[in-house]
Amino acid sequence: MPHHAGPSAQSTEPERGPVVSLRGITKRFGTVAAAEDVSFDVFGGEVVGFLGPNGAGKTTTMRILACYIAPDSGSATVAGHDIRDEALEVRRRIGYLPESAPLYLDLSVSEHLSFIAELRGIRGREAVARIGRMIDVCGLADVVHRDVGELSKGYRQRVGLACTLVHDPDVLILDEPTTGLDPSQIVEVRELVKRIGREKTVILSTHILPEVEAVADRVVIIADGRIRASGTPDQLSRAAAGSRALRVSLRAPEARALEALSALAQDGDARKMSDDADGFATYRVAGGDLASLSDAVYELAREQDWPLRALSQESAGLESVFLRLAMRDPVDEGDGAGARGFPTARREEDGRP
Repeated sequence: MPHHAGPSAQSTEPERGPVVSLRGITKRFGTVAAAEDVSFDVFGGEVVGFLGPNGAGKTTTMRILACYIAPDSGSATVAGHDIRDEALEVRRRIGYLPESAPLYLDLSVSEHLSFIAELRGIRGREAVARIGRMIDVCGLADVVHRDVGELSKGYRQRVGLACTLVHDPDVLILDEPTTGLDPSQIVEVRELVKRIGREKTVILSTHILPEVEAVADRVVIIADGRIRASGTPDQLSRAAAGSRALRVSLRAPEARALEALSALAQDGDARKMSDDADGFATYRVAGGDLASLSDAVYELAREQDWPLRALSQESAGLESVFLRLAMRDPVDEGDGAGARGFPTARREEDGRP
């Protein structure tokens, strides 16, 4: 992972602006808002995981940033260049690998890289040097003379990465880079992304939580086209720990159970999560002192003669954050704070210089 200077070092360095900045990006397809007021920054040397469920708006946002489609409103810059007014310069500064890498299967790996280098205006000795480095960085030496169509999907992803890097971009944008790979290939691609992240700024769009945990310095969570939270995995987990909850599986009339559990919960935060077998249901009950809350829930079930199957503390890890923000909780509109107190994508809350 990239090493970021501590507070003492930061105090003596000039302030750095973001390499990538999005402000109020909105894109609609008919009546569907694929991206709605999307704003966040990415700083030099970061690997940022852009995390959300399928259909959350990740690919639309990445395509806008890569100048493939234009937003309806809002603005974005890459290395100080505007995506609307300086699209050609933005394209020079980024390497973009879409979910399905566009490769010419009848070319050999070396021919493919040579072709992409020429398209980028890289020729002669510079092209030879760049291609040689990409072959080394992306681990392609063993297949350099084979046709791309003969390669496994894992190796094709490596070729795609090499093509996005051959012109030495400032920012690498990867959209679902491990989709369709087997477990060993996934590990290989993640390790490759981590190595590239030591030299480049990387935005990794994915719906796969372990992907983010494996490679990202910071996480931006999106759902329903809106940014829900932003921060390091530790920051998000600490925020989750600040509003911990119990999972309660019991058999009871739903309306009565919710009313009684809400009376015990902090700020009345009790909700039904799922219907289980044999008439049981699982509820989430938020509270401060979970030990006291557990005792109160147990006494409630005993007094009401409601069968209690399970009573457990909810995990406060990144998985819990993702499920709560991306899958269930609404965005808290108003002052810019994230849903239920989670940090947002605003620069001052990211702890960046």
